[in-house]
Amino acid sequence: MNIIRFSKILFYTTIVILLFWLIPWSYNFFVARPQKSPFTLYSSVINDFAILDKSDKGMIRTDAKGNRYTEAQFDSILPMFYFRQLVSDGRFPDTLNNIALTPKRIQTENFIFRLNPQDVNTKKIPLYPLLESMSGRVDLKMPDDMFRITSKEIQFIDMASNEIDNAKSALYTEALLKKGFRFPANIISGNPTTRKDYDEGYLLTDKEGQLFHFKQVKGRPFVRKIDMPKHISIKHIFLTEFKNRKYHAFLTDSENKLYALLTKSYTFQSIPIVSFNPEKERISIFGNLFDWTINISGEFKNQYYAIDAKEFKLLKSMEYPLQEETLAEKIDKWMPGISFISSLNKEVFPTF
Repeated sequence: MNIIRFSKILFYTTIVILLFWLIPWSYNFFVARPQKSPFTLYSSVINDFAILDKSDKGMIRTDAKGNRYTEAQFDSILPMFYFRQLVSDGRFPDTLNNIALTPKRIQTENFIFRLNPQDVNTKKIPLYPLLESMSGRVDLKMPDDMFRITSKEIQFIDMASNEIDNAKSALYTEALLKKGFRFPANIISGNPTTRKDYDEGYLLTDKEGQLFHFKQVKGRPFVRKIDMPKHISIKHIFLTEFKNRKYHAFLTDSENKLYALLTKSYTFQSIPIVSFNPEKERISIFGNLFDWTINISGEFKNQYYAIDAKEFKLLKSMEYPLQEETLAEKIDKWMPGISFISSLNKEVFPTF
């Protein structure tokens, strides 16, 4: 009798939980609307934002002041972005702002960096491949082992035998210790893929918050301690490995300030934006030889910044107003329910 009673309680509890999940999910599926901003890039030709928006009558091309442009004119005011079209049309400029231009130079200098909270908040397996940074070959190759950093050392594990390579582990542990690294690692940031032009290994912070550049060069460990400004406490590191090789990484600190780590000097360059919290906000950076267009968007803001690519000063900023909530969306905020997924991470976990 107790078993039957328990089964009924479990059955009805399961139904209630499913209803709390299915009703809000179905509601959102039918009434939710996407919030999209028009495609926006800063133009060093007109020294203003160029905006491409879609309407019922087609594509509308304007600047921030509202001036309208034809498609060909719009290509011309964004020559770094539409350079292939300009080359095809025979309209590619030889110079801009007294700087000589070639398609190859533009391709080298252009970069796109995107990051969303899911990339930051999702848990990762703490095993990392250490690629050879100077193999002499064009194509990068994945190694036969992976490394992990424990509280006392770095360990290399052979993937075929699942055994620790003690000799290699001791060699790399000693190299880190000699440069002042204090185990364990707090942050390990790299791009563990062969789908890139070159490899710069990893940026590490140790238990004391010190920053190190760590990679493998011709089968030997390369470790460099990076001096940091005393006021910076690093919270997140995002290694870049762009074609222009000018920047090691983008970093944020405990106050949500954004920095670029320059490659040659290993110096920190502050990016003049209000703030960026990678755990809750999305960022996209379209960079070229002259300027960067930075978009930071989240639940409460959608801001654009134009940054001078050489002096890192703020050129211009603008903000798109968030769409006003509909009555349905206001009701949805206060509707109780259970969700198993979130836009902030990739984990499946029930949240009331």
